Order: sequence, then structure tokens, then C-alpha cells
Amino acid sequence: MTIKCFVCNPYMQNTYVVSTGKQCVIIDAGMYTPDEQQAVAEYIRQQQLQVEAILITHGHPDHICGLPWLEQTYPNAHTRAYNTITRTSEEPEPVLHYAGLDIRCLFTPGHKEDCVCYYLPEQGVLFSGDTLFRESVGRTDMPGGDYRTLIQSLNELMRLPDATTVYAGHSEPTTIGHEKRFNPFI
Repeated sequence: MTIKCFVCNPYMQNTYVVSTGKQCVIIDAGMYTPDEQQAVAEYIRQQQLQVEAILITHGHPDHICGLPWLEQTYPNAHTRAYNTITRTSEEPEPVLHYAGLDIRCLFTPGHKEDCVCYYLPEQGVLFSGDTLFRESVGRTDMPGGDYRTLIQSLNELMRLPDATTVYAGHSEPTTIGHEKRFNPFI
């Protein structure tokens, strides 16, 4: 598995292209400028990747501003956003199957009421959106944010293995173990 990060828009949002073989998924759509769009498209073209899915962690503008462009550029890709994933009592953590990956959807409200993290247990990787950052967390002072709910979501994430690598919506990667030791919100 290869993970390529593109830092996009004025908020320095991380958009990820996750590939296995010649298939890929894009996690979050922060491409704001034509140059950012071109960088993502050029990487996908150079790697000869087929975009199977676009996964969105939450609906804040810095994570979805590039979604119309992605859907137009890759019309065969399945868009799976936070608001299109259904959780049931039989499947509280739905599993998506794209690019040869089993992607568990973890519902982690708090930063916004409808946040989702994407967990790849076989690879030991979590895409946390704005729920968890390196030694920090997503803000809760905007509409849909709730600090107590965010803390509950973080406690759920801390049950993942310490070696789990966390790719956040902003900032650099970290691990669950590092966050248990150094994140003041945990």
C-alpha cells in the first residue's frame, strides 16, 4: 500500500491518495486551486491509477472544496461521504471494500456531528480527518461541534493498537501510542 499526501488550500488540509497496485481511493477533497487539482491528477496519471472511491471524513469546506472537481474528473469513482455511510445494529462499523482494502468506518462525532474516521486494520492505518491530530484534536467551537462528544470519540480511537499510524486531516502523521503518551486531550 502506498499513501501519498497532498497539502491543500489555505487551511493546509491533507488530501490522501491511497493505492494498492493500480487501484486507489482518495481520502478527503481539499483541492482548492487549479495547481492543487493538477498535482493530484498528475500523480494519479503518472502512477497509472484507477480511482475507485472518494472517501470524505466530514463536511467542512476545507475537506470537500475539491469534491465537484474530483467527481467530474473521475466519474466512475464511488463517492462515500460521512453522510452516505449507514450504521446499523448489525454493522456498527460498516466496512467498505475499495482498491483491495477493507476500510472500517468509525463514527467519531465531536469536531462535527457527522465525522467518520477510516480504519484499515490489516495495514494498521487510521485516517482521522479532524478528529485526532498529532498532539491535538479538532476544534469544537463551530456549528455541530461538541467537546464532550469529541472526548468520547477519542477514547474509542485509543482502543486501537498503539502501533496504528494516524494520518490526520491536518499536520503530520502520528501513532495511537504516541497520542496516548503526549496528547493533552487524551
